[in-house]
Amino acid sequence: MHSIDLVVIASYLLGCIALGWWLGSDTKSLNEYFLGERSIPAWAVMISIVATETSTATFLSVPGVAYKVDLTYLQLPIGYLFGRVIVAMLLLPSYFRGRIETAYQVLGHRFGTTTRRTASLLFLVTRSLSDGLRLFLAAKVLQLIAGSTIGTAILVMAAATIVYTYLGGMKAVVWADVLQFAIYMVGALIALLLLVGKLPGGWTELIDRGQDAHKFRMFDFSFDPTRAYTFWAGLIGGMVLNTATHGVDQIMVQRYLSARSQRAAAGALVASGLVVLIQFALFLLIGVGLFAFYQVDPPSGMPLAPDDAFATFIVGYLPVGVKGLVIAAIFAAAMSTLSGSLNASASAVVNDLYRPITGCDDERTLLRLSRGLTVAWGAVQAAVAMGATQLEDSVVNNALAIASFATGILLGLFLLGILTSRVGQRAALVGMVAGISAVSFAKFGTSLAWPWYALVGSSTVFAVGLAASYLRREPVLEPSTPTAASNLDSSA
Repeated sequence: MHSIDLVVIASYLLGCIALGWWLGSDTKSLNEYFLGERSIPAWAVMISIVATETSTATFLSVPGVAYKVDLTYLQLPIGYLFGRVIVAMLLLPSYFRGRIETAYQVLGHRFGTTTRRTASLLFLVTRSLSDGLRLFLAAKVLQLIAGSTIGTAILVMAAATIVYTYLGGMKAVVWADVLQFAIYMVGALIALLLLVGKLPGGWTELIDRGQDAHKFRMFDFSFDPTRAYTFWAGLIGGMVLNTATHGVDQIMVQRYLSARSQRAAAGALVASGLVVLIQFALFLLIGVGLFAFYQVDPPSGMPLAPDDAFATFIVGYLPVGVKGLVIAAIFAAAMSTLSGSLNASASAVVNDLYRPITGCDDERTLLRLSRGLTVAWGAVQAAVAMGATQLEDSVVNNALAIASFATGILLGLFLLGILTSRVGQRAALVGMVAGISAVSFAKFGTSLAWPWYALVGSSTVFAVGLAASYLRREPVLEPSTPTAASNLDSSA
């Protein structure tokens, strides 16, 4: 790699670390470290939501979908937009009723301490697994592009993310997300413009070749549940999936709680759905451009796999300096998700497990612990990534799919708490076990497409939990308003 490209990448990484140091130099409380003093503007929260759900796999794989097939992937973000509206109307009020720090405190007040801790542990395990594997997949791409070893790529990405998250907490996470969003969007736009510039006919040729190959088809109204990119999988499956991922996952809920008000959080959430739709349209247009480009200038050797099409163009055709910017964009897409994961995991341990068990309420002690946990969870993610180098790709993909099941299960628990009054803790936990079993069967025992998994998990938890409450009536906690005093004991 040219030295100019290395300077661009190093400047990005050092900039993130400097941002974390600047924002975190005067942090003195948990409220600052985990929630940015609940003072982050709505537009920054919105960009942070988008950046967090955009990974390296998104940046490189979504163009591959259009390169191989067409634009039917856009049916999913249509469902995502409806899911965000449901979250804003149904779940956000619970998070802004009182002053809570984690999503799972709501479950504690509704069902009891055991449910809260179980949900938090499920989040911690699956988040660490899934983001550790995302780190591995991102490092694998960077190994190809930058020519480094896989171990070096993992350590550089993990170390830079840990440092700025450790220093700056939630403020650093959100404002780094804003920076990272700008970098990867600028990188994508520049790559698209250079791609079009290499076509003899420019935009006209891109459109003509795309139309001839039916690349601009957007809707598929077939009722085949084994296909991921149909209108119904996007509208229904995508809606439930996004309600789960954006409604009950601590990594997202933490962003809402950092906003100045419930109204600001709701506006940021819904607006993020529109931005994601536009973003995916851009990535898919890059995919159509790649198809047209490789028709004009076919790659040598074996036909390109869809996921390799954009990476190959970056490595082989981008000029010096621009290549470094786009590689920095790949770093940015990965680090925006990983940093939020570290901060959210530390928050879950401190607020859902450590404080209720120990009763510790000393801000200085808890802040030191929180920073230590940020480093610890970063090490866990790096260890998972290192371990994944010994796995087959199919195993990695299956592990990522299993990790994504958690949000559907947790959504079912939240729906039991919000929509019913008779379901107690024991019935909710029975429903949770049934949901895990059902979604595991859907993955390994059927050919059901992945957008439907969250619907299977959440509906099973809800139905079985409700049925179990009728079979054995148990005491139900009266929902209470979370307060600062009640944070230490969710069963109070």
